[in-house]
Amino acid sequence: ARTVRSVRPDRRTSLHPKVKMAFACVSMAAVRPTVARKVSLPKSRKAAVARRASVPVRAVGIEQEVALDEAPLTLLREGGEDDANSMRARFEKMIRAAQDEIVSAIEELDGQKFQEDAWTRPGGGGGISRVLQDGNVFEKAGVNVSVVYGQMPPEAYRAATGEAGGGKEMIPFFAAGISSVMHPKNPMAPTVHFNYRYFETDAPEGAEGAPRAWWFGGGTDLTPSYIFNDDAAHFHGTLKDVCDKHDETFYPRFKEWADDYFIIKHRMNERRGIGGVFFDDMNDRPQEELLAFATDMAGAVVPAYVPLVAKHKDDEYTETEKEWQQMRRGRYVEFNLVYDRGTTFGLRTGGRIESILMSLPLTARWQYDMQPEEGSREADALDAFRNPRTWVA
Repeated sequence: ARTVRSVRPDRRTSLHPKVKMAFACVSMAAVRPTVARKVSLPKSRKAAVARRASVPVRAVGIEQEVALDEAPLTLLREGGEDDANSMRARFEKMIRAAQDEIVSAIEELDGQKFQEDAWTRPGGGGGISRVLQDGNVFEKAGVNVSVVYGQMPPEAYRAATGEAGGGKEMIPFFAAGISSVMHPKNPMAPTVHFNYRYFETDAPEGAEGAPRAWWFGGGTDLTPSYIFNDDAAHFHGTLKDVCDKHDETFYPRFKEWADDYFIIKHRMNERRGIGGVFFDDMNDRPQEELLAFATDMAGAVVPAYVPLVAKHKDDEYTETEKEWQQMRRGRYVEFNLVYDRGTTFGLRTGGRIESILMSLPLTARWQYDMQPEEGSREADALDAFRNPRTWVA
C-alpha cells in the first residue's frame, strides 16, 4: 500500500440515605460521571446498578452558563464555606494547575495553541474549556475544568445511586473536575482520556441534621489503534508507580475496574482501548490523602502519555492503517454516545454541548462488516481489546 507520512470502593453504608448520592451525576461539561464496575459485585450492589440503569434521568438544576472574555481567578462562589482552605477551593486550585501544565506540554509537542472558552453561572460555578483542533500532531485535543453547583431531583438521585424510596426533596450538590481527551493524527500514536473529580452533597431541605457526603473519583486510560507492548508497559507502569506510592492495592483494583467499565457491549464486549486505572466513590480514608492521590494521578498524565505521542507522531503509515484508526475512532464514538454516563447524562440534562462532545474525534469511520485479517496487527489489537492483558507485574 502507498506509504503516507503523518499529513471498587466499598458501599457507603455509613452515609445517611438521603445524601448517599453517586458521584456519577454531572455531565462532561462539569465532570464525567461513572458507574461501579460490573464484576464480582455483591447481590445488593448488582441490584442497585440494575435499578439505576433502568431509571430515566431528568434534568439537574444547573443554571445556564454566561460566556466570559477570559477565565476568572476562581469559579467558586464568593464567601461562605468556599474559602481558600476548603477542600472545594484546594481541589479547584489543583485542577486549574493541572490544566495549565498539560495544555503547556501538548502545545510544546504540537506547535499550535489551544483555544480557550470560559463561562460562569449566576449562582456560582462555571468552567474553562481549552481545545486544540486540527493541529500539527493532534487532530483534536481538549482539556476542560469545571465547577458546578446544582440541585439533584429525586429521580436523578435514585438513578445515580440505585436507591429505592419515595423522597421528594432536592439534593444540593457541588462538583469540580478536570476532564480531557486527546486524538493524535498518526494512527501509531494513541488516544488518551483522563478525568479527576471531587463531589460533595449538602443536607437536603428538611433534613438539615443529615451528614454531608463527599468522595473522589477519576482515572486515566489509553486507546491505541495498534499495540506496542513497550508503550503499554510504560503507560501502565507510570500509573502503577503513582498508585503504589499511595497504596499497593490501588493499581490491581483500579486496573480491573477500568477494564470492566470501558466495554462496548454491542461489539462483542470489546474494550474501548487497553485501559489504565479507574476509581470512584472514594471516601474510605482522610480527604488529605485522597487529594494527594488525585493530584499525583493528574500529574502523571504528561509523563505517562506525551512520550508515546512524541515517539510515534512522525511514524510512516499506510492508507489501510489510517482507515483502521478511523474504524477505532468510530468505536470510541459508539462507547461515548451509548454507554459513557458522563456524555449521556449531559445530553439528557442540557449541559454545555460543546464541552460534552469535546471528547469526540473530528473524523471517524464505519465500514460494513469489517473483519481484520487473521494474524494481522489489526487482529492483535482487536484481541487486546476483547481480552484485557497484563502489561506490568
